[in-house]
Amino acid sequence: MINSIEKKSPNILVIGDLIVDSYFWGECKRISPEAPVQIIDVKKNTNNLGGAGNVVSNLKALNAHVEIMSVIGNCQISKELKKLFNQVGVDTKYLIEQKDRITSKKTRLISSNQQVIRFDIETASKISMSSESEILSTYKSIVNKFDLIILSDYGKGVLTDFITREIIKTANKYNIKVIVDPKGNDYSKYSGAYLLTPNKKEAFEATGIDIIDEKSLEQALLFLKNKCNLHISLITLSEGGIGIYDKIFRTHPTYAKEVFDVTGAGDTVIASLGYAIAVGQNIDNSVIFANLAAGVVLGKLGSGTASFPEIRNYEATIHSSSNNDKIKDLNQIIKILSHYKEKSIVFTNGCFDILHIGHVKYLEKAKELGDVLIVGINSDNSVKKLKGETRPINNLYDRSYILSSLNSVDYVVPFDEETPIELIKEIIPDVLVKGRDYNIKDVVGKDIAKKTVLIDLIEGKSTSSTIKKIKEND
Repeated sequence: MINSIEKKSPNILVIGDLIVDSYFWGECKRISPEAPVQIIDVKKNTNNLGGAGNVVSNLKALNAHVEIMSVIGNCQISKELKKLFNQVGVDTKYLIEQKDRITSKKTRLISSNQQVIRFDIETASKISMSSESEILSTYKSIVNKFDLIILSDYGKGVLTDFITREIIKTANKYNIKVIVDPKGNDYSKYSGAYLLTPNKKEAFEATGIDIIDEKSLEQALLFLKNKCNLHISLITLSEGGIGIYDKIFRTHPTYAKEVFDVTGAGDTVIASLGYAIAVGQNIDNSVIFANLAAGVVLGKLGSGTASFPEIRNYEATIHSSSNNDKIKDLNQIIKILSHYKEKSIVFTNGCFDILHIGHVKYLEKAKELGDVLIVGINSDNSVKKLKGETRPINNLYDRSYILSSLNSVDYVVPFDEETPIELIKEIIPDVLVKGRDYNIKDVVGKDIAKKTVLIDLIEGKSTSSTIKKIKEND
């Protein structure tokens, strides 16, 4: 995937709160005689773009064409900010100065690679009505030249309720996706956005749902999707990866090996996610890419960026397998099958909750019946409907990934319905396979497939019997 998107340069507009991230780097060798505090011998000072500016830096590192729009103060910090934008090659023509504001500056003191203290200078109140009008007037005159809009809300007053709603409404008229890094506990102003990227804590504040397991995560994602009228609901989970809900619920794992500093990690996620979406990647590929980029940045100290060479090298070092590439949605598998017109397609389906030898032998026999084996796998919701509220034991992503690691399996396609009939209608398999515990007249899709085959199962090997045995041994 990385090679296929690396040479593309989408046009992306970033709107939001701008911050100068300032760092004083030094070391502590003694405690002050005046008070019980460290004395830091400062060796150097660096300034970086923060807030929405860090999103811009991350997009520039990916070679995107980026414009920034915001409201800043008429102050010395604003001059520093413009200088930083000039250094990364970004025009500041859409930065509106408001005389009574002070641009945000966060200053961090770093000793021995650890933050000692941070102090802030800023105006965080809402921008004036005249600034609102100027932003919206400019925005509406240029919006149609962009592939994607990113709103980076740090709660510093730029993305007011009125501005945010108008930005999203206008973008939707042009079918331009808006993705948002949200702030606060009321997400109603983001209604109609393509997706939001709250972390687990932010999602709790917005939904009141404490995310403690897969079930509560799915509830929070659904709440946000419905409440904010989102195309895709997404929550970042730190070391737990990223949870997604569009038509089905799933999670993607993080790729962070070693975390030095979380500063700016959310900016990297939304920038890399936005880049991938803007160049036409589906949400799963986009999230995988964003997780890799975040893994690069979490290994750095201070706000960082992730370039394509860094992401590629990082992916290589984590020894990730190609199993994710086997997991496809319906649209993807239809495109793939157009290249297999001369091949014999075998299809089977199931929950595959706790994978056991019975499953493995069954799938090996199924693969022997043709060239390409596609396995339809029930979503978590679908499993619950079929097996009860205590199932599945393993979530959809885990089950899909384990299945895709088998040599006999070529592709895994999740479905949300109780039966795979819609999937079978699209795939039209040459061979439809089920276990011998089925009567052939009861096999869903037998009238669509060219041939239906029942395979003998290994007696006593099932997920239910495995669960029963575990309970008996507890």
